Amino acid sequence: MKQVLIAGATGYLGRYLCAEYKRRGWHVSALARKFSATDGLAADRVIRAEATWRESLEGHLKGFDLIVSALGITRQVDGLGYWDVDYQANLNLLEEALISGVPRFAYVHVMNADRMENVPLVAAKSAFVRRLQTADLASTVIAPTGYFSDMGDFLNMARSGRVWLFGSGEHRMNPIHGADLAAAIFDAVSAGAEWADIGGPETFTQNEIAQLCFAALQRDTRITHLPDGLRKALLWGLPRFAPRRIAGPAQFFLTAGAMNMTAPASGTHLLGAHLEAMVAEKKL
Repeated sequence: MKQVLIAGATGYLGRYLCAEYKRRGWHVSALARKFSATDGLAADRVIRAEATWRESLEGHLKGFDLIVSALGITRQVDGLGYWDVDYQANLNLLEEALISGVPRFAYVHVMNADRMENVPLVAAKSAFVRRLQTADLASTVIAPTGYFSDMGDFLNMARSGRVWLFGSGEHRMNPIHGADLAAAIFDAVSAGAEWADIGGPETFTQNEIAQLCFAALQRDTRITHLPDGLRKALLWGLPRFAPRRIAGPAQFFLTAGAMNMTAPASGTHLLGAHLEAMVAEKKL
């Protein structure tokens, strides 16, 4: 039986990756900082380690056929930043994988990274990708368009009564459900792809996503379009005046939101149904 280690296993995508590899007949090990965070995880084994500390990984990566890393932070906690986790923790994993003779490493990156190098989150991820692509092992880099879980930000605005968008709201994206993305990652890695841009089955403008949110809530659509100059002013001011834990995520979302985020379609989960399910869960 082939063996895979999932890093970032307790996150949104990581949990789906564990379930997908187990469903496909692999022996799944999950890398986690805390055992308490692994409840309900579809893993045969949990390896407790802190990837930001290289020493805690020593000896744990032997015997694996594949490492899939969805390790990264969206909102900075515990005093750690993007260069600590998105870069250094993944680099620690890679270097230990090389020592341990792991033949393949897959990494979950972001779409349009080459256009967002000024964003700290993306800069850290891109630096790791450059190191991965020069390493002496086979690798796959996955660039998803955006997760269904990210659409919760649109839904929360709609719940408050109004969705605020910068510019015309006509930038397009095809976000993907975590289960669909995990299946697409399995297929891309199995096919030996070096790079895979992956999106969901439906493409929407930002306006249309907002409309879906109001429809799920059964409320009238209320969208306000803000001048793009305000977005640019926020991008200038955030790193100068806002705390790092706020500035980092905001810089990413403000930058990504000003471009099309589309990729070849994959999966079957529909965004409208997902939003309706989120609304129904909130009412329980």
